[in-house]
Amino acid sequence: MIRLSDIYGMILLLLCTCLASVPVHAQENVDFTHSADSLAVTDSSARKLTACVPVMSTVEDSLVFQAGEELSFALQYTWGAMNTDVAHATIRLDSLTFNGEKAFMLSAFGKTVKFFDWVFKVREDFKSWFTRDGLRPLKFTRDTYEGGYVAKNTYLYDWNPAEPLIHADVYSSKHGQQSLDLPLTPCTFDLPSLFYFARNMDFDVVDPGKRYPMTFAIDDEVFNVYFILHGRETIKVKGIGEVKVIKFGAKLLEGEVFKGEEDMIIYISDDMNRLPVYFEAPLLVGRATGRLAGWEGLKYPFSSIIRHQK
Repeated sequence: MIRLSDIYGMILLLLCTCLASVPVHAQENVDFTHSADSLAVTDSSARKLTACVPVMSTVEDSLVFQAGEELSFALQYTWGAMNTDVAHATIRLDSLTFNGEKAFMLSAFGKTVKFFDWVFKVREDFKSWFTRDGLRPLKFTRDTYEGGYVAKNTYLYDWNPAEPLIHADVYSSKHGQQSLDLPLTPCTFDLPSLFYFARNMDFDVVDPGKRYPMTFAIDDEVFNVYFILHGRETIKVKGIGEVKVIKFGAKLLEGEVFKGEEDMIIYISDDMNRLPVYFEAPLLVGRATGRLAGWEGLKYPFSSIIRHQK
């Protein structure tokens, strides 16, 4: 079931995902039968075809991002005469050592703006630790407040070859405290680590119109995610200007928030950074859009901007 907070959670998924929020066992027309043994090197640059999405090398030096990168986003809501920013989010990537492994730590914080707090106050605090080589998730925490509803997650990833699992401690004000194990495959992530893994997609391999699956865990469930490449174009983004982008789409299943009739559209910068610059999603009432509002510490020049906003 998709809640209003999932819209804010989308800020973490802007570039990588086309959300189809259904339990893994219920998803149709997507092949999740591959195993870790299905990894294949496609050329001398060590590009890999995973069981999920085609990615370039995930060795740290070859990644499209680096420690010190910080991105900020604005989330806008449109309904009738209402057309205003309702939330902001910041995502920062740092490097450290986690249990003896070289790792990234991603911190993502989102909140509704002050005037919207009176309508529906939301605070989202995500943290994710994943390896610098391979981007393998190690730990995840979530601390959420949404209009009186509280959710907290702590995941520890156990990559035991015999039986990999996510050891999850989850709490919600609706269901209380739970400790459980969730299934773990080479293409199962938490939202932040999925966000960064998918930025390394290999567009020399991705076929337009084809579904590319992955899975992510949140709370006490594992969900399917797939993306569909539509192509390249140029769009205008408020606060930035004209940007060359790569366009993705997703079919949104009907729920409490989404209409289920239209695609969510996601645009990422058509340069080496693969920055999520804009997305839009139809809601049962109105439409949500998100845009990149600020950036620093990029690994490469933001070269997809062809005309800055005056």
